[in-house]
Amino acid sequence: MQVDISVRHGHGTLSPSVSDHIRTKSEKLLTFFDRVTAIKVIVDFSNDRANVEILVDAEHRHDLVSHESGAVGEPVTPVFDAALHKMEQQLRKYKEKIQDHRRDPALGEIAEAAEKRNPEATP
Repeated sequence: MQVDISVRHGHGTLSPSVSDHIRTKSEKLLTFFDRVTAIKVIVDFSNDRANVEILVDAEHRHDLVSHESGAVGEPVTPVFDAALHKMEQQLRKYKEKIQDHRRDPALGEIAEAAEKRNPEATP
């Protein structure tokens, strides 16, 4: 799994401590959903605002996207953390959707249960 961090319209690069924070926190998304293949974090410094966008590529799924925008002069780290929280919720919801789908009983199991309850109704 790879984490790609890019900066747009900004001061050129992020400080090493901020980029390390973004990388380590992004890698923790694997604890929520282990089928993540790539994570892309885009930090945009347009109009004196810090905008963070996180794109997560999961297997058999289109990219999941979360956005967050910070106030003028606000550091990037809390803005990233808020966008990361949104992404965690999306991954949890997607994983729950997949797991709940598998738990539906098969039609054969429903028919067998109906036969056991009412054995005279079978032809």
